[in-house]
Amino acid sequence: MIRELVVVSGKGGTGKTSITAAFALLAEKIVLCDADVDAADLHLLMAPRVLGSSDFMGGSKAIIRKKDCTACGRCRDLCRFTAISEDFVVDPISCEGCGVCVDLCPEQAIDFPVQKCGEWFVSDTRMGPMVHGRLGIAEENSGKLVSLVRREARELAEKQGLQLILTDGPPGIGCPVIASIGGATALVIIVEPTVSGLHDMRRVAQLAVHFKVPGLVCINKYDLNPEMAGRVETFAESHNMRVMGHIPFDPVFTQAMIAGQNVLEHAPDSTAAAAIRKVWQEILRFPAMNTLGIKDFSSNIQ
Repeated sequence: MIRELVVVSGKGGTGKTSITAAFALLAEKIVLCDADVDAADLHLLMAPRVLGSSDFMGGSKAIIRKKDCTACGRCRDLCRFTAISEDFVVDPISCEGCGVCVDLCPEQAIDFPVQKCGEWFVSDTRMGPMVHGRLGIAEENSGKLVSLVRREARELAEKQGLQLILTDGPPGIGCPVIASIGGATALVIIVEPTVSGLHDMRRVAQLAVHFKVPGLVCINKYDLNPEMAGRVETFAESHNMRVMGHIPFDPVFTQAMIAGQNVLEHAPDSTAAAAIRKVWQEILRFPAMNTLGIKDFSSNIQ
């Protein structure tokens, strides 16, 4: 059975990608997946060699056919985004692709072609194959691209007989996060020991409960605020989320990033590297990552 471990966080900047890259060195027979398509950065540490790329076709934009347009003004009256000029030209930046003008044009004079919103790639890295995507600037449908990237990663794992998909998920709780965790084997929630960190973890935990996915907690930079780290741990345990471990604050994370490496490559003897190894061992001890029943993760999280 192919398992998928998704590393998420309630907000950006918690160390999620750096920790995912370190996990990749410790794991065996994996497919790497970067599902943070709005701000993909796992490739900065993986240095992938792109084997193939494909366009991601997402939303649509309205285009008025001048030869068929009678300038009745119906589309301009209907457009809530003022995307249609007085001479009936659609501004592609202002157009939100809602399709109202297309559906209600009396002359059916408006086309609605699907647009290229980004790209997705299949690459080779020193840790194994990697599937990743990149959404275009200000483009939408990131959730659809996340679903596509995850699907391609699973197909690649099946084709190559690999046992684990290690996914660097997006931060927050929005559409791309929802698309990245549905059907996952387990989530590793990276948390910082702050008031906002605890709040953000609570929101991700609610999402995990909704989708019936086990939540595993890793507290990063725990030593900067031991009291708050204790509160995070207490909250996690009271809501049936296992704490996988604690990683201390260590400048080696930044140094490794600058070098384009993960922490275990750059400073294998550092305290941060030792802590990450312990966290990974705890993850491996989690019963097959998929054997706990739904009842263990059904607590209401307030």
